[in-house]
Amino acid sequence: MKRRNLMLIVAGGAAALAGWSWQQRRSPVLAHEASDLWQTRFVRPEGGELDMASLRGRPLVLNFWGTWCPPCVKEMPELDSFHRQWGASGGQVVGLAVDSPGAVREFLAKRPVSYTIGLAGFEGSELSRKLGNTQGSLPFTVVFNRRGELVQRKLGVINLAELSEWTSGL
Repeated sequence: MKRRNLMLIVAGGAAALAGWSWQQRRSPVLAHEASDLWQTRFVRPEGGELDMASLRGRPLVLNFWGTWCPPCVKEMPELDSFHRQWGASGGQVVGLAVDSPGAVREFLAKRPVSYTIGLAGFEGSELSRKLGNTQGSLPFTVVFNRRGELVQRKLGVINLAELSEWTSGL
């Protein structure tokens, strides 16, 4: 009987370790990496500063994009529409441009959006990697709850239905 109990304990421990390992691969964002975001400041295209710490306390959709990225440009109207709807109930949408300031300003002059844009520059790629974008590709979108915890992420084009699903209940 003792040997059976020992085997069950070992098997349970192995299962727990396998589950933890799977979760770490599935969700590589460590708490300290996500907290780096809240210490960051970005220049805004129209001037001024975007202080990420000021956005804590409200749900946030954060989208990494570039003017040179066709899928990024394709999803911007959806993000803009979502921002106008969700913002009325307290949610926030921020786009971080992984691009040169001049290119972003020129792009936004032709295709303005109603949500906040920050100029992350090419260093934005590193920040997106810290948030789970292991490929470093764009577009990349993450969602944070009111406590500033990352609750959803996606590499690739997002749509209004996904955004609504991800943010319901936040």
